[in-house]
Amino acid sequence: MRLARRAALSVLTLVSAAALAACGGTASTSSSATDSAASDAMVSSTEASSATGSITVFAAASLQGAFEDIAAEFEKANPDASVAFDFQGSQDLVSALAEGASADVLATANTKTMKAAADQDLVGSQTEFATNALALIVPEGNPAKVTGVDDGSLDKADLVICAAEVPCGTATQTLAAELGVTLHPASEEQKVTDVRGKVESGEADAGIVYQTDAADAGDKVEAVALPENDVVNHYPIAVTSNASNAVTAQAFIDYVMSEAGQKILQQDYGFGTPAAK
Repeated sequence: MRLARRAALSVLTLVSAAALAACGGTASTSSSATDSAASDAMVSSTEASSATGSITVFAAASLQGAFEDIAAEFEKANPDASVAFDFQGSQDLVSALAEGASADVLATANTKTMKAAADQDLVGSQTEFATNALALIVPEGNPAKVTGVDDGSLDKADLVICAAEVPCGTATQTLAAELGVTLHPASEEQKVTDVRGKVESGEADAGIVYQTDAADAGDKVEAVALPENDVVNHYPIAVTSNASNAVTAQAFIDYVMSEAGQKILQQDYGFGTPAAK
């Protein structure tokens, strides 16, 4: 599955790899000192990497595949920890938190929805962990002969987009404004995965989703090139204010930001690097 996804990603995104700096150690003066230092290092390493108990992660729908893979690796590294998810539109996750839902981590598909959470004191400090761009997709074979968003071909097609309050919908509106086009969607969905699903099934002639969704759909869809644009979504993550397991929540966030977590996001699923990196 990952091999097929990587082949699709080569068409949609370019992946950059970060180099790691090597660090050296100093020689000990005796074997007993070496044994003692090694023992201390093992204890410190264990304490630093250990995470226990369960956490619940509220995450944007576009993160589902990547976060499930990250959680599997995180749980391997921390056998006493477990991760449960709720994948929804970012705005729905923030609303659920505001209404008292319990979660330990919030990861949204844009900074606007995370700011809404922060403004209500629902989260602590935030860290950007990924970026994403938009893609225009059509069912395999492109039965409606869609050729772009700015050439009139969409006017005769059943187009599906995300609703305006959803991060991918906000990005779609920004894209349309930047390109000077008016979109006439047949429906607007609350999750980007619902847009993708309607195109995959042939229920819609075209849909605007994230590049990661286009890649994840594989040969069920075809990507139609978008004009050059500057629309990029920035994905932040934070420990929630009502976290019942803040230590393991932070450990999960640290894993998302680690080399292993970033590799899954970028190489396996096509997310862009965080803007800060």
